[in-house]
Amino acid sequence: MRQVAIYGKGGIGKSTTTQNLTAGLGEMGKKVMIVGCDPKADSTRLVLGGLAQRTVLDTLREEGEDIDLDFILKEGFAGIKGVESGGPEPGVGCAGRGIITSINLLEQLGAYTDDLDYVFYDVLGDVVCGGFAMPIREGKAHEIYIVCSGEMMALYAANNITKGIVKYANTGGVRLGGLICNSRKVDGEAELVSAVAKELGTQMIHFIPRDNAVQKAEINKKTVIDFSPEVPQAEEYRQLARKIDGNDMFVIPKPLSIDRLEALLMEHGILD
Repeated sequence: MRQVAIYGKGGIGKSTTTQNLTAGLGEMGKKVMIVGCDPKADSTRLVLGGLAQRTVLDTLREEGEDIDLDFILKEGFAGIKGVESGGPEPGVGCAGRGIITSINLLEQLGAYTDDLDYVFYDVLGDVVCGGFAMPIREGKAHEIYIVCSGEMMALYAANNITKGIVKYANTGGVRLGGLICNSRKVDGEAELVSAVAKELGTQMIHFIPRDNAVQKAEINKKTVIDFSPEVPQAEEYRQLARKIDGNDMFVIPKPLSIDRLEALLMEHGILD
């Protein structure tokens, strides 16, 4: 079983990318589970056809601790299983603790079955501290992919996340598998992200072009592969799925200094 965490700047498209990627893996016949690690609880919506998934924390609050797995785990497109950690009541408690509670409960209830090929953790924003670092800090996820774009703040966030990976690399065994560029149509975007990846010691594993097919599928509460399997964007996600399935480049990254990162941005015309 490969356990993968997806990180990246808030709003960069992690949940969309994760669900479309897992749709590609599911189409390949892989057995996949997504663990949503975001209080917004939107990490499984597209693979579950828009189902407002009942979160682990809400279920525990309403039902108590004596619950069955089917209370919190649902199955959707291509047999993909989905669970949402959820968060505390607004203004009360730490959302990161919801991730810890959810993963521990899933383990206790036997969700991590032997037939699973992949578990994906879709993690809130670019936070790599406290509970949000749980998938890598506790050695749950051994592979990290960072979703980014050619925008300055997305690359700042990606570089910051690599520092968290370095921190837990020796204790948890976590490694970086690559950057996924979710295009924002920035000039020279693929070249810039590839250059940053190279300096980090990793790869840009795939460049996902910007396409309205994604928004059309989301409006219909589906992944692109489910809603429009014949469009070019569906093939992009299939390619990403194949690349991750066959990836053998896992590294302890070498975070860039801020000066070096800004120099790269200037070289590629982002900070002109």
